[in-house]
Amino acid sequence: MAVLAAEATDPALPADERPPDTGERHRLTAVTGLAALSLDAMASVAYGPEAIVLVLAAAGAHGLGFTLPVTLAIAGLLAVLVASYRQVIAAFPDGGGSYAVARTHLGARTSLVAAASLVLDYVLNVAVAVTAGVAALTSAFPALYADRVWLCLAVLVLVTAVNLRGIVESARVFMVPTAVFVVSILVLVAVGLFRSAPVSTAAAAGHASVLADNATTVGTLLLLKAFASGCSALTGVEALANAVPSFRTPRVRRAQRAEVALGAVLGVMLVGLSVLISRFHLQPVEGVTVLAQLADASLGHTWAFYVVQFATMILLALSANTSFGGLPVLLKLLARDNYLPHVFALKADRQVHRHGVLALALVSAALLVLSGGDTNTLVPLFAIGVFIGFTVAQVGMVRHWRGRRERGWRGKALLNGFGAVLTGVSAVVVTATKFEEGAWLIVIAVPLLVAAFETVHRAYARIGERLGLGRVPEPPHRDRSLIVVPVSHLSRLTVEALNAATSLGDEVRAVTVCHADAEDRAQSADLARDWALWDPGVPLVRLTSERRALGRPIAAYVRDVSAPGTRVTVLIPEVEPDRLWQRLLQNQRGALVAHAVRRDTDAVICRLRFRLS
Repeated sequence: MAVLAAEATDPALPADERPPDTGERHRLTAVTGLAALSLDAMASVAYGPEAIVLVLAAAGAHGLGFTLPVTLAIAGLLAVLVASYRQVIAAFPDGGGSYAVARTHLGARTSLVAAASLVLDYVLNVAVAVTAGVAALTSAFPALYADRVWLCLAVLVLVTAVNLRGIVESARVFMVPTAVFVVSILVLVAVGLFRSAPVSTAAAAGHASVLADNATTVGTLLLLKAFASGCSALTGVEALANAVPSFRTPRVRRAQRAEVALGAVLGVMLVGLSVLISRFHLQPVEGVTVLAQLADASLGHTWAFYVVQFATMILLALSANTSFGGLPVLLKLLARDNYLPHVFALKADRQVHRHGVLALALVSAALLVLSGGDTNTLVPLFAIGVFIGFTVAQVGMVRHWRGRRERGWRGKALLNGFGAVLTGVSAVVVTATKFEEGAWLIVIAVPLLVAAFETVHRAYARIGERLGLGRVPEPPHRDRSLIVVPVSHLSRLTVEALNAATSLGDEVRAVTVCHADAEDRAQSADLARDWALWDPGVPLVRLTSERRALGRPIAAYVRDVSAPGTRVTVLIPEVEPDRLWQRLLQNQRGALVAHAVRRDTDAVICRLRFRLS
């Protein structure tokens, strides 16, 4: 909260009295936030309705008649989620979504379950989005199918590179394809509503139907399975709540507007496409997506059909950006709470959590390679984690409202409680129906991630205890200071090192290592002679070593001269070359000495950089 307070600008203050801008231009508006953080949810209309149809097709044409009722149930759940996450955004403006809610109201262990499930879902979203986008590309150009893994990795590198430049830059890049896709789908729905029959069926011609023959029974289990499959369209709804700090001030209001806009647009597209599926009596076929059939039926096999296809392909590939916007913020909060390495809390100049972005890219790349770029391998694992997060967040919000008891709290708690029941049932249904298809991996992975978080937390707790964090330390005192300077020759580097050492310590000693062979003994004798002639006022200590080692003899000498009341510092002079590649020309002796001294002693290590330029 202190960070947000420092970043906020009070509009009531005169311009010259307002705090300086700390990077607001690198943050999101409601529109750019919708473009950067909702691609996952928007793109889900390409596979959400199809997932419903493919399940209901098992019951034949009669089963397809339940497409619209199942979609309306999903749209109702979407409305509850949007209303609930508007409240989460207002109550937890630091972001973090279900993790932040659970940490405050449900305890550390529950918050880690929510965090682990969201981490897995974000990573899987990247892999599914990229493979689905590349699958659309290889469907149009079959010759590229053999190279699909490399194409997936290329798309991942592109999205990662854009996000490393900042979330605003990524939003600007993705605004155009997002707008083209949304407009295309809305036009498809609007035109289709005025048609009584498909204008074209060319896309499905010649493709085998996957509709089951002589199947007329539609049971509860089938409807639940269709509902569970269609719920993949709801992933991404929580991303805006997770990334509230990425918005410009007023952050809460902008994030809430983006959340409502996302829910409205997504709901209209899902219901509209389902209405057209029923109107055109569409039947799923092999090798052609349901969305492609709808575009063909509504717009005809014209240029408009290809616009929808290419817009879908691009948005599917880029919908991984939702994870790049939400996961780094979640990792930052986990790092802040000592559940992940603190490096994940660092920001680059453009308000980018660079280490979170890179970690997400590396894990996603591994998934793409292991899955062979196949979407169907990854989809069964998708959407389970996010429903766990949905449920945890809404249960936590019920406790939030009961604790505050502000005006209207009963209605808000009722909304969250109702949502928790719906999403909890959905989580059970999704897990049960997809368990044998790979959902068991998520059931195992979530506890393993929680255990990893707790291991990191215990390590930080031990470090904090030993450092005395949170306690008033003893007053500092001055010890006698002994500076040890490793040298091998006389040069300007040696002079700079002794200048620095005599400025820092009460006593300075130069040390050089002499090995047993004749050449080294001759070089050591020459150095001793030159040192005596130079007479810098610093003694030169010659350390003999039978083995060809450099760091260990110096570390042994440091141990020998260490004594109570004496602070020993090893000052290692090193050359800083003009060019990065020139570092390859160096012998790396400084690194070897530093490693040995750090490993075997408690001495302070000081590495002096001497710039050649």
